[in-house]
Amino acid sequence: MEAFKQHSGIVAPVDRVNVDTDAIIPKQFLKRIERTGFGQFLFYEWRFDEAGNVNPDFDLNKPRYSGASILISRANFGCGSSREHAPWAIMDYGFKVIIAPSFADIFYNNCFKNGILPIKLSEEQVEELFQRTYRNEGYQLSVDLENKKITDHLGLSIDFDLDEHRRQFLLQGLDDIGLTLQHEAEIAAYEARHKDRLANPA
Repeated sequence: MEAFKQHSGIVAPVDRVNVDTDAIIPKQFLKRIERTGFGQFLFYEWRFDEAGNVNPDFDLNKPRYSGASILISRANFGCGSSREHAPWAIMDYGFKVIIAPSFADIFYNNCFKNGILPIKLSEEQVEELFQRTYRNEGYQLSVDLENKKITDHLGLSIDFDLDEHRRQFLLQGLDDIGLTLQHEAEIAAYEARHKDRLANPA
């Protein structure tokens, strides 16, 4: 997994509360066996109408948000079923940071396992980001994970909190397997001792 230290990018809004995982990646697209290729189906039922035509009223379809890599949304983002395909779709679409007042626990944990930084801010701070995004076409944020700070070119500066264990996961580019492999030497030594005990029981 790629290490995450700082990221700057265009901000795109999904101005809805309780965005559930079925809205993020609808169930009919879960049959794929790869972890890639889900981005094209992100928010599918909002981005497209029943005939498969692009919905011009949905923010992500507007040219001003093309290439966005920072997503802002409202409370309880990622609620619903615990499908890991949801962060896969978000990452595959190009988002590296999600900012919201709160997240569903399982979705929140899955983000870190997939290299996405979910940031919790107050309702008031998120509202300010929405207003700045709407007022300024091509609005960008810079996210500094090392110093836990969000800034823009208009003087905004917001500190955010993050559990240190999860922060180190992203800073070092570790998933659960990578974390385990950090102890590869100790694991190998234990397995050698165990094998020796089986071969030479007392």
